[in-house]
Amino acid sequence: MTLLKTAVDTSSPDYQGNRDAMLAKLDELSDEHAKALAGGGEKYVDRHHARGKLLARERIELLLDPDTAFLELSPLAAWGSDFAVGASIITGIGVVEGVECLIVANDPTVKGGSSNPWTMRKGARANDIARQNRLPVISLVESGGADLPTQKEIFIPGGRAFRDLTQLSADGIPTIAIVFGNSTAGGAYIPGMSDHVVMIKEQSKVFLAGPPLVKMATGEDADDESLGGAEMHSRTSGLADYFAADEHDALRIGRRIVARLNWRKEGPAPSAEVTAPAYDDDDLLGVVPGDLKVPFDPREVIARVVDGSDFDEFKALYGSSLVTGWAQVHGYPVGILANARGVLFSEEAQKATQFIQLANRSSTPLLFLHNTTGYMVGAEYEQAGIIKHGAMMINAVSNSKVPHISVLMGASYGAGHYGMCGRAFDPRFLFAWPSAKSAVMGGAQLAGVLSIVARASAAAKGNPYDEEGDAAIRKIVEDQIEAESLPAVLSGRLYDDGIIDPRDTRTVLGLCLSAIASGPVEGADGFGVFRM
Repeated sequence: MTLLKTAVDTSSPDYQGNRDAMLAKLDELSDEHAKALAGGGEKYVDRHHARGKLLARERIELLLDPDTAFLELSPLAAWGSDFAVGASIITGIGVVEGVECLIVANDPTVKGGSSNPWTMRKGARANDIARQNRLPVISLVESGGADLPTQKEIFIPGGRAFRDLTQLSADGIPTIAIVFGNSTAGGAYIPGMSDHVVMIKEQSKVFLAGPPLVKMATGEDADDESLGGAEMHSRTSGLADYFAADEHDALRIGRRIVARLNWRKEGPAPSAEVTAPAYDDDDLLGVVPGDLKVPFDPREVIARVVDGSDFDEFKALYGSSLVTGWAQVHGYPVGILANARGVLFSEEAQKATQFIQLANRSSTPLLFLHNTTGYMVGAEYEQAGIIKHGAMMINAVSNSKVPHISVLMGASYGAGHYGMCGRAFDPRFLFAWPSAKSAVMGGAQLAGVLSIVARASAAAKGNPYDEEGDAAIRKIVEDQIEAESLPAVLSGRLYDDGIIDPRDTRTVLGLCLSAIASGPVEGADGFGVFRM
């Protein structure tokens, strides 16, 4: 066993300072997560309960197998926007009758579960995860349809939800809809396009147009039940496949549907024996410095995440700013690429390219641990070929076919974000620590570049340069970039799948790798042209 050693001194002032800074960030994020958990607030939660209905999260809990985890996705969606944190929908991966499923639940306490632009984006991301990882989809439906004041942002892209359901079905991925209340207008197509549909007596309402709109359009007088009640759809239209007595019965039926799917994983099974890391995951709170300009050794993270802290490092003496090697997480094999000192040089890019090729040859999933300021700049490095070597690494990441998982621990700037498989490169999952920041470059660097350009422009025109104004502008720009780089901002825009407590990293990775194994894991047969 190649056991990683640790140099973390949990009693040192630096460690304690780092830990305090991380805990403060976690406290701030806890307040934001609480907003998503609160739904529409106490008033609407109480009103929902008074109607004898379960909350969306209560429905999920009853649907899942007892004492199993629920990996919630994009919980801070819409953060910083005019809409409720969470985007009036809950998405995540959970185990139902032993089968990992992608679960989507409308939150009817938030504007009746109506869909806003962020709801569309969050739902689309969930469907991507289901398709990429071959996960059955269970929709817990109760929605008033589109948030009409924002229809111009919803109507056109909203059709993707229908396309996704039909394509999932065509790909052999089961889709199940359990209707708990309204599913009207465009929302009526959610059950209409699902493989299996459960409706609840005197509670489910599925119609293209409710009584008022029917009256306006046709002059016909009709009630909810005759238009779209559960009994009508069970006896007359045939839209409902199962008629449930109440919500608990509907969830029971939903579980039985999954049990009868005869679903089997197509990916590799984990090792029978799994050894916990040799070091305490609590140590991860103090590993990342509060100042991201200060480097840290990612091996300290790897040692607290991988099985038995056992890591076979690849090219340990070459390209030392990037750590690469092989390990297992919860019994699943992984290849790891982790930034060590921020900057990526030509050696690191070439090392990463070879390593990614080897991972594809052995069909081994890749884990990218980000803390990079990007590829090195300067005349010496340009002449040495940093562009073509960086492009080589990005080519390898782009055309790699094995599943990728990315975790942003610290900085993730510039093209380094791309080379380390950022969001645009479709990792199966991407999570961030509260310490993470991501942007074109750091705030001070970006403000400095703008200052240099402005100074040169003034000199070219023969004008005096306003030093005081320059300092003020630099401060404004730096503050703006720092604010826009924070993980809550990026998570709110769905640029990650959630911000996680560093101590939960191993658990989250294990859940992701298990979900990935629902589908086949295969490497690429070939890559694009590598410029040598």
